[in-house]
Amino acid sequence: MQIFAASYLLPISAPPLAGGALAIDNGRIVDTGTLAELRAAHKAPVHEFPGCVIMPGLVNAHTHLELTHFPSWKIRKDIDYAPRTYVDWVIQVIKIRRNLTPQELELSVHEGFRISLESGTTALGEILSDRALLPLYAASPFSGRLFLEAIGHDPVQCSLLLARIGESLEAFPCGNLLPGLSPHAPHTLSSAFLQDIKRLADKKSLPIAIHLAESREESAFLHDTSGKIAELLYPFVHWEAYLPPPRRTTPTAYLDDLGALDSATMAVHCVHVTGADAEILKKRGVSVVLCPRSNEKLDVGKAPAYLLKKAGIPLALGTDSLASNDSLSMWDEMRFLRREFPGVFTPAEVLAMATLEGARALRVESDTGSLEKGKRGDFLVVKPSAPASPTDLPEALIEESQLEEVFIGGNPLEYRLR
Repeated sequence: MQIFAASYLLPISAPPLAGGALAIDNGRIVDTGTLAELRAAHKAPVHEFPGCVIMPGLVNAHTHLELTHFPSWKIRKDIDYAPRTYVDWVIQVIKIRRNLTPQELELSVHEGFRISLESGTTALGEILSDRALLPLYAASPFSGRLFLEAIGHDPVQCSLLLARIGESLEAFPCGNLLPGLSPHAPHTLSSAFLQDIKRLADKKSLPIAIHLAESREESAFLHDTSGKIAELLYPFVHWEAYLPPPRRTTPTAYLDDLGALDSATMAVHCVHVTGADAEILKKRGVSVVLCPRSNEKLDVGKAPAYLLKKAGIPLALGTDSLASNDSLSMWDEMRFLRREFPGVFTPAEVLAMATLEGARALRVESDTGSLEKGKRGDFLVVKPSAPASPTDLPEALIEESQLEEVFIGGNPLEYRLR
């Protein structure tokens, strides 16, 4: 057993505790309280961090670490151009992805691990398209969810992919990461395949992550099968035969009609949702992951954050990938969220979105996201640039602080943070 103490303990699930500490044994939190209380209750070595805050490791609820090396791949694969629209960007990603070797993907994932850990992320909501990479994740220190991705329209290919995903789930043991399924988006799966994935998820009691209402093009396609998805994307991937008739609906209503939305669903982006869509999401118990920097970089619009919050929809935060973002830092994401939506979220709410709310969206809140007895001993030591009161502490941590150390299971990372 070891005791870790700082000027403040910020559990997220409870107010900041001055002079707080936590005791960790066998990788799990066994006690929290003031340092004096823990010293009286436990005979264990004490590690003190004066002037610092101990807080939970960050939860990045939406990532694609396979794409970490995307910026360099664009240059090396001679596909380095600036996409003009969301669909142009999707096609660029597909072109690059088709030309990658297994080794390039492995190196990219490892770099994603390193970057994420260095910035204090200890839990992921990771989307995985290449199941051959599963062993890498099994050996990683992260907790969270690994969502196996499904895309396709051809019935034969979809049937084969469904069987392979099922086989991967049977042999899943993947370290501390739990499984999930990710039907990619409403426009990239046939309705039958999407329902098959949902049935498999229900059978295995697994959550689903799906990109929802990310772009104007998606909304246009779901409404009347028009726009660049129909004109460019479907021909590029040879899906012309699977163009649906106009549905006259929204992406959210479409998924609801298919029975794909419930409390086990995590919807990512939700940029183009209406008031009626928000009511559906709330009624079905869906969690939403906001990725504001990715949305800004791809010029797809801004999520109606105030509408979603007012509707009472649980909100988490994710960086997405380096194909559509400049960093994998949740600190950068939190700061951008505050500037993009001034006055919508308090600093404490933003910190919760990057920790406990992310864990809840991933359905791993019993294991991580806050500093409570029984949870993993994953925590950060963060030093504000100046002393702060308990009330001002969340803002000080987000805006002006230095990440000093990252601990996973009570053990410090073995590489330098700076």
